[in-house]
Amino acid sequence: MADEDRVVIEHPNRRKASSKLARLVVIVLLLVSAAVVLIVSLGGWDTIEGAKLIQVLFIVVYVVFALFVARWSRGVLPMIAALAVILGIFGAVAAPAWFDRDKDGFTDPAIASGVLGLFCALLVLLQLALILSALVAFRQKWNVEVERRREPAPA
Repeated sequence: MADEDRVVIEHPNRRKASSKLARLVVIVLLLVSAAVVLIVSLGGWDTIEGAKLIQVLFIVVYVVFALFVARWSRGVLPMIAALAVILGIFGAVAAPAWFDRDKDGFTDPAIASGVLGLFCALLVLLQLALILSALVAFRQKWNVEVERRREPAPA
């Protein structure tokens, strides 16, 4: 048997319960954030002036990043934190604007403006939680590899 066949690569930090929990939390927060952006986008599609493409891109990127995190990719975690900062700023700017539209004289969106404002405020909180959980997950060093020799099968 060749030497390469006798070596097994393990990732000991991926077996820890804290790593599994951090990974799950990041995935759930990414998917919930994408769902909230989708709700706000669809609910206010006719009244949104611009940035429709950016909203769709955030949804797609968050779902793709959730898939990367599900595959234990540690490299996307800082990008997730950075994008969460940007999306959190968008949500913080958009929430008061939606609440201001909840008056007479404005075009009514598919979902009430106050509800969309509430979703934007919720999005800000989700992004704060996502930033923290992505940074905690990054510190867990999922990429550490340990080589060990495979034990020969008993004859």
